Amino acid sequence: MHKTFDIVERTLVPTDNQQCLIDFYINPDENDKQNILQNLDFDEHTLSSALDADEISRIEFEEDYTFIVWKIPDNYSFETQMLFKVSSVGLIIRSNKLVVILNNAYNFTSGKEFTKLTSIFDYVIKMLLHTVKHYNDHIKAMKMISKELQEKITTSLENKYLVQMFNLSESLVYYINAINANSTVLIKLKNNASKLGLTSDEIDELEDLIIENKQCGRQAEIYSTILSGLMDARGNLVNNNMNILLKRLTIINIIFLPLNLIASIGGMSEFTMMTEGIPWQISYSLFGVAMVIIGILTAIILDKIINEPNFNIRRRKNFIKYPFRRQR
Repeated sequence: MHKTFDIVERTLVPTDNQQCLIDFYINPDENDKQNILQNLDFDEHTLSSALDADEISRIEFEEDYTFIVWKIPDNYSFETQMLFKVSSVGLIIRSNKLVVILNNAYNFTSGKEFTKLTSIFDYVIKMLLHTVKHYNDHIKAMKMISKELQEKITTSLENKYLVQMFNLSESLVYYINAINANSTVLIKLKNNASKLGLTSDEIDELEDLIIENKQCGRQAEIYSTILSGLMDARGNLVNNNMNILLKRLTIINIIFLPLNLIASIGGMSEFTMMTEGIPWQISYSLFGVAMVIIGILTAIILDKIINEPNFNIRRRKNFIKYPFRRQR
């Protein structure tokens, strides 16, 4: 897809003029690629670098243009299992022309960031600032998702939510690498400001952008450290939930073991013989009450066995704290 824009009254507006200031190539097909290679004096390797999602951010200064590979966050989709990805965008900057090459549609044309434009490079700076803010928004979204997942993991017996947490941690690693690589590009741009012919206002905007990008990278690093540090604890929490469930099922099984034994040894015919002469309504009612009493006593005994070590520890602590108080 090919889109063209001009800067009219300091605002970005679409146009059909082939001599426009800004060209957008979104997911270019073969015709678009041939057009880029022929009209822009571009080589295939550089073009493929602009469309490669794994390409590292970099900047190249040629005789008649400057080429930038910049990492941007992909638009998030709930179908990606909490995995946030990054992709590349290629910028070809000339004195009177800007060409933007993208793999996917990305909003670089609307919003308050793209107002009061003074030049092509001013638009480039605001465009890069827009991606930094997009990173910040995604990091905030990761924090919210992580809190929701943590609440679900507290009662979960599956690994589904834990896998989603791992995906968040992996996404943050990708974000940190992309943001740090972008920081290198910004520093090179600042160091070559005179070569690019930047004005003092554009240099000030570039310095503000460098600060914003560093703060964004720092936020991602802090949250990645916190998330990875708590990952083992959350995994142990899932295992602990499973252990608690197995413990409860074992207690229920133990309670019914003596009841099954009694019912199996007596058998319905043997019990009828032993209670001959007693109305069956009374005998079976007494048998049911006896089984209930045995089950309750078994549960009480199991509770004492399980909790007795904690009970003894509490008694020892109370004796140390109050040595002359009578222990019950």
